[in-house]
Amino acid sequence: MLTFVARRIVFSIPVLLIASVLVFFFVRETTDPLARLRAGTKDPTTLVREKHRLGLDKPLPTQYTHWLKDFVQLKWGTSFVTNRSVAADMKSRFWNTVQLIFWGILLSGITAIAIGVYSAARQYSALDYTFTGLSFVGLSMPPFWFALMAIQFLVFAPKNWLHLQNPIFYSVGIHSAANAGAVDYARHLALPVLVLSVQLIAGWSRYQRASMLDVMSADYIRTARAKGVSRRAVLFKHALRNALIPLVTVMAIDIGALFGGLIITETIFAWPGMGQFFVTAITNGDTNVILPWLMVVATFIIGFNLFADVLYGALDPRIRMA
Repeated sequence: MLTFVARRIVFSIPVLLIASVLVFFFVRETTDPLARLRAGTKDPTTLVREKHRLGLDKPLPTQYTHWLKDFVQLKWGTSFVTNRSVAADMKSRFWNTVQLIFWGILLSGITAIAIGVYSAARQYSALDYTFTGLSFVGLSMPPFWFALMAIQFLVFAPKNWLHLQNPIFYSVGIHSAANAGAVDYARHLALPVLVLSVQLIAGWSRYQRASMLDVMSADYIRTARAKGVSRRAVLFKHALRNALIPLVTVMAIDIGALFGGLIITETIFAWPGMGQFFVTAITNGDTNVILPWLMVVATFIIGFNLFADVLYGALDPRIRMA
């Protein structure tokens, strides 16, 4: 197993390096770190001096080498807009996004696996058709639209109907200014997690159902049934473990992408995470934020694909021998 993990890590290193090269060169070619300075001064001497200070007068390969060295050492510089440490801001934003992803993945994973297993075990039942229809609705529903509908019907409507002073759920930020307890946190967390989970549950449950149906028709399942193994044991001890392998692939890719893909959800709910951080940086042309942000997201996507490979080996020993 250790050899299998080490081999996968070695394969991931060049992929990460290639990603860093692409990220650096694309950002450098499409953005201008001195744009704000150019708009504020007409003095060419100031521009030349600042260009030299930032190392922008050197060849791109040299700039990339220096940037990569600083990135590894977490020397990400300061934001051109706020003049704050990019590493410090990224750390706090990253932690906020991790909270949202953790609860969203926990809810989505448990619900999707339960729905997928039930739908496969009760194929073509009324609930199977119901879950199938709801999953198609969830997959086709734009997250921004569902977020706005959730705010309208779960925040404002109950407050008006029940004549409440405060809404049951909040739609802005992580905590209220006056109350930062666990209950307040849950009331802020509920809607972003719900919006995040809808499409994940819809997609993952379909993968889990299809994978379970495929496994349930395998020879070793029929053999277990012929030997008198109980239906529960067949489902959860024999079928589920192998049926999880395809779902692990999808979950790993989706979880890695979520670290940079919650832009719509975080923007609508004013959640101070990685997605909102990126929108602000793009709007202001803050390349000192854009570069490390893209690299952090690329690292997590590659890292979770590596994690998926390791889980393959844990779930199916045959893969470790390949």
